[in-house]
Amino acid sequence: MAGAPPPSSPHRTTGSTCLHPLSELLRIPLDQVNFVACQLFALFAAFWFRIYLRPGKSSAEVRHGFATILGIYFVIFCFGWYSVHLFVLVLMGYGIMVTTSVSNIHRYTFFVAMGYLTICHISRIYIFHYGILTTDFSGPLMIVTQKITTLAFQVHDGLGRRAEDLSAEQYRLAVRVKPSFLEYLSYLLNFMSVIAGPCNNFKDYVAFIEGRHIHMKLLEVNWKHKGLHSLPEPSPTGAVIYKLCITLMSLLLFLTLTKAFPVTCLAEDWFVHKANFLTRLCYLYIIMQASKPKYYFAWTLADAVNNAAGFGFSGVDENGNFCWDLLCNLNIWKIETATSFKMYVGNWNIQTATWLKCVCYERVPWYPTVLTFILSAVWHGVYPGYYFTFLTGSLVTLAARAVRNNCRHYFLSSKALKVVYDLLTWAATQLAVSYTVAPFVMLAVEPTLSLYKSMYFYLHIISLLIILFLPIKSQAHTQRQPQTLNSVNKKKADGYLHEKLN
Repeated sequence: MAGAPPPSSPHRTTGSTCLHPLSELLRIPLDQVNFVACQLFALFAAFWFRIYLRPGKSSAEVRHGFATILGIYFVIFCFGWYSVHLFVLVLMGYGIMVTTSVSNIHRYTFFVAMGYLTICHISRIYIFHYGILTTDFSGPLMIVTQKITTLAFQVHDGLGRRAEDLSAEQYRLAVRVKPSFLEYLSYLLNFMSVIAGPCNNFKDYVAFIEGRHIHMKLLEVNWKHKGLHSLPEPSPTGAVIYKLCITLMSLLLFLTLTKAFPVTCLAEDWFVHKANFLTRLCYLYIIMQASKPKYYFAWTLADAVNNAAGFGFSGVDENGNFCWDLLCNLNIWKIETATSFKMYVGNWNIQTATWLKCVCYERVPWYPTVLTFILSAVWHGVYPGYYFTFLTGSLVTLAARAVRNNCRHYFLSSKALKVVYDLLTWAATQLAVSYTVAPFVMLAVEPTLSLYKSMYFYLHIISLLIILFLPIKSQAHTQRQPQTLNSVNKKKADGYLHEKLN
């Protein structure tokens, strides 16, 4: 693969080298060993945090301080002097927060944070030369960028906009008092999410630190008990154990399947020039499946860490079961059984999709879908492979929408036809996703073009033909902007918030 890092680079890191012997023993890059070690330590620290620094026993300041100090230590341990980038961005963000008018705070914060992130992305290309390092400083920087911009928009909503101009969700999450410096640092650098995320809302995080998080979520679903003292105290232990089982399975798959089918196979001579089209298609699907376990591992472990600390409770489902998926970043079952491109994307990197909706899709007046795709690509980085993926994804999305609108109703007349339709759309979706995301993991231009040439650009051609010749039927218009609060809803929301906070 062109531009691959030298053989010695997997063990090179700017972070701590104390685990280098373990890295050599396991033959796993040191930066990955440091990442896993920090996340496992964070898991045990999260249990300790929930039990011994619980809100009734420790003040919010103590909980904020401990979460921040341990998070800073993790960053320095993993990234060494590169951690300066995170601290610089955090300090710049807080400087804008306290000095800028609320009418412009979201704009300045967004452009500064995204600009600094983009500069760091560009610098990494010249430093690593397309090197695929799983754990590098840009990962936490991307999470911090999400949180900084999310908070800035929510402060703007709470202090710079009229309540009646906000959507119900924006009104619920609006921040009406600027955070203190300690709250700001804790939200951005806490040990539970500083390494692998996910992004979350400031009000949810502060409510968790202050011990109001679970009560708020129970009241949101109209829990039958009205007094706070009569509300149950759901335990996250079951959810944590379940997610750790998924994490372990993902790790085993990573150590076997991913190692057996590396993405570099897609650039090898036998694949590009000797294999027939059907073999290439099947092998592409297998390799893309093999690239998923590392994401399943990292995101599920990060979710488990937050749950172990008592954060991530989302309420009660329709069966009365307590749910701990507020911070969930993916739904593996829905991903693997997706029968549409939209369903697949909607269950992958969920918190990033929520961030894109919050800061872009609901805010921009023109071309929201296109601008959201562009922002997502810029946020991910400046590797050309990202842009190949997002441009291809936009074509596939439009084509899939046209096919669904024009063909699906023919298969709803019987259960048998519906099963056939689901099987066909499942296969088409999985193959389309594999074709679309291949450049995302290959990164560089040369192997991407080589792959697509060997596949005859088949999905690009099919998608363009569908878009050109298959009309997209008009559907009942769903407003992109959620309905804003009218005066009556505002009164209800005020009473609702008063009930939660008191």
